[in-house]
Amino acid sequence: MLRLIGRWTLMAAALALAAGGAMAQPASWPNKPVRFIVAFPPGGLADVLARMLQVPLGEALGQPVIIENKGGAGGNVAAVELARTGGDGHSFMVNVSTLESVNPVMFERMPVNPAKDFQHVALLANTQLFLVTRPTLPVTDVKSLVAYAKAHPGKLSYASAGAGTTPNVGGELFKQGAGIFATHIPYRGAAPAIQDLMAGQVDFGFMPGTMFQHVKAGKLKLLGVASRQRTPNYPSAPTITEEGIPNVLVDTPFVIYAPAAMPAAHVERMNREINRLLAQPAIKTKFAEFAADAMPLGPAEVKAMVQSEIALFGPIVKSRGIKSD
Repeated sequence: MLRLIGRWTLMAAALALAAGGAMAQPASWPNKPVRFIVAFPPGGLADVLARMLQVPLGEALGQPVIIENKGGAGGNVAAVELARTGGDGHSFMVNVSTLESVNPVMFERMPVNPAKDFQHVALLANTQLFLVTRPTLPVTDVKSLVAYAKAHPGKLSYASAGAGTTPNVGGELFKQGAGIFATHIPYRGAAPAIQDLMAGQVDFGFMPGTMFQHVKAGKLKLLGVASRQRTPNYPSAPTITEEGIPNVLVDTPFVIYAPAAMPAAHVERMNREINRLLAQPAIKTKFAEFAADAMPLGPAEVKAMVQSEIALFGPIVKSRGIKSD
């Protein structure tokens, strides 16, 4: 009997040690809700695209995905938030790539160092921008817009999603190439800029595909696309280059970032799950409705894309004197 009791005691001790050892192992990741800080207000294209992945990504990760909008300062507000709170190991950021290509040139003092503070995780989407005008502006195409601006010097204004954003860079490239002047009116994201365009508070702007519904409703005029190719959504809309104004090329990549200190295994997991979703035909079709190209890329490929943009946008920001608000 004593021998049997001793044997059970040894077995219990072994089980306790095994349980203790299991508890000491690091928990699987993620082990709590995952936060995505979106650098634009609700209703903006980055927000719309991120929310398309929110539920299926949460299901893949086994934890809910929470989206938190932190717009302002050309993406710097969101970047500061990620740098401040990203040590929880469960925070990511959706930001436009101009955080790296424009902001370090535009801002005299950056509150973060994107190259050191963050790492690339994936590309949410590459998106096109479109030249649109208020419905009452008496123009019908790019050439007539340029002619109207020259006939009314200093009278036109253009909207952007904020200083240093691709809509701002696109506006300056357009002005430079067309030889016209228009006052820049920055907004805190594309959504409020589109609202004021429809209301006639500003004259034109380079806006994302979230405005397609308003074009179809006759609330905006679509004149052209600021990309190397036309969009399948409006194949009749020419590129700005086709209209005789070269180099107005402002595709907008939305990049998913993580804090620099996040373990490589977590970054790899997030990249794998996001890219699996982006490769699904249903997701690609939904993105395409907003002229957004779902592009499954690895972190190194995203970094190379951003480096190319830095070489293109940096000189433009300097030569046009684009400054922070």
